[in-house]
Amino acid sequence: MQVWVGLGNPGPQYALHRHNVGFMAVDTIAEVHGFGPVQKKFQGWAQEGRIGGQKILLLKPATFMNESGRAAGEALRFYKLGVEALTVFHDELDLAPMKVKVRTGGGLAGHNGLRSIDQHLGPDFRRVRIGIGHPGHKDRVTGHVLGNYAKSEIDALSDMLGAIAGEAEWLAKGGDARFMSDVALRQNG
Repeated sequence: MQVWVGLGNPGPQYALHRHNVGFMAVDTIAEVHGFGPVQKKFQGWAQEGRIGGQKILLLKPATFMNESGRAAGEALRFYKLGVEALTVFHDELDLAPMKVKVRTGGGLAGHNGLRSIDQHLGPDFRRVRIGIGHPGHKDRVTGHVLGNYAKSEIDALSDMLGAIAGEAEWLAKGGDARFMSDVALRQNG
């Protein structure tokens, strides 16, 4: 059993924010891999399914980004899993838009969702880092992160989310760093 948590903020007003790309990733995985219906549990919205023989719980915390660790921790405790069973999908300022990388552990880079998970569970969880790019100046970061994807970005966003879902079996088998550089290569040609 693995728990895959997409980070984002609940509510339709946040749906297309760059900060909600983690929610978008788990929604795409659920759709592509035919996960069961959404259930309200673990302080969020959960869906169960199988990918490559592995049982996966997809979770979108309803706690808002800054308290994501509460929901992730509740799910792990319920299934009696350690942090090694956790994968978190999140936006990453330090990656170019539509680039994706996977790693286990690492810093928080000022990300409040990651900080919350780190505080509740420790730093050694796997992260699927989804690039949103830096706007160029620190004064523009909040507006960029909490801004919607532009219409001109939607096709690339859909392609990237589809590529993540397409590699979910590899990820379920425990894949790390290599996978997402391959996705980035496919995205650019």
